Amino acid sequence: MTGGNESCTAGPTSMSYLTCLTYILEEWTGVEDIGDYLSYAFYILWLLFPLVVVFVLPGVIVILFYVSILWLHIYQRKNEIKEAYSHDVWIGAREMLATIWDGHGRIWHGYELHGVENIPQGPGLVVFYHGATPVDYIYFSARLHIIKKRRCSVVADHFVFRLPGFRILLEVFGVIHGPKEACVRTLEKGHLLAIAPGGVREALFSDEMYTILWSDRKGFAQVAIDAKVPIIPMFTQNVREGFRTLGGIKILRSLYERIRLPVVPLYGGFPVKLRTFIGEPIPYEPNMTAEELAAKTKAAVQALIDKHQKIPGNIFRALMERFRTQKKED
Repeated sequence: MTGGNESCTAGPTSMSYLTCLTYILEEWTGVEDIGDYLSYAFYILWLLFPLVVVFVLPGVIVILFYVSILWLHIYQRKNEIKEAYSHDVWIGAREMLATIWDGHGRIWHGYELHGVENIPQGPGLVVFYHGATPVDYIYFSARLHIIKKRRCSVVADHFVFRLPGFRILLEVFGVIHGPKEACVRTLEKGHLLAIAPGGVREALFSDEMYTILWSDRKGFAQVAIDAKVPIIPMFTQNVREGFRTLGGIKILRSLYERIRLPVVPLYGGFPVKLRTFIGEPIPYEPNMTAEELAAKTKAAVQALIDKHQKIPGNIFRALMERFRTQKKED
């Protein structure tokens, strides 16, 4: 080893650091021309770097979820004594997490919320288009909590309740799986409730064309009718440019239809511009059927997509929108 180091500085001209390092590695390993192997390895790393990034960035959201869960456990420990004397010990925790998630939305996506004045003072059913992840709904919920001091419960797929460690997070933020009766009870208590009729299927298999995949679902409309509340349509611009899925692979769709679990990989986490637009409420009409209300709601969400989203969606364009101002369109 000493001889290798000396040889690096021997002669009238010293070797470069990288040449010297290569020489030492050849001495240690006994492999000739190791520099060629290293050059090839660095080339492969550089070539695959963008691919690694787009699959690693979604992990940031997962980490933020578990940071939120850890905070809730710490908060719960610190407030066990107060629980017997307070009707809701989670007020402070919700404030903190709303601030964290709203800050993430502002910094990473320049998140904006438009049309919040369309949300009624009383109960209402918020119906939205489901992106590859529900991160836009989380930003909406956090911003709503901050500016209106209102909590919006949400209906989630059953698999969410099986995620390790998520129970406390779901309970604190009023995430429910259903059934219809539970949704009606939430609304009858005067709360807001959000639902994406397309669910996991829309999240995984819609694409940059922003196709609404609701099939013939009308249960959400029946909930609004039974609770006698308005429906508030909502859509987030560029939501599919932030995260995308490999839903175009037929074998993955077949696997999903068989096991009904989100097995389709997603990628992205790109810091694209996100703007959530809330449309005018669709009022409760006692003579309207669930089929008619579902069709009317779908048309309202589609109108928001047509007005605020350039089709097909483009990741680069969505990134550039971070640097352009846009007149508020409500």
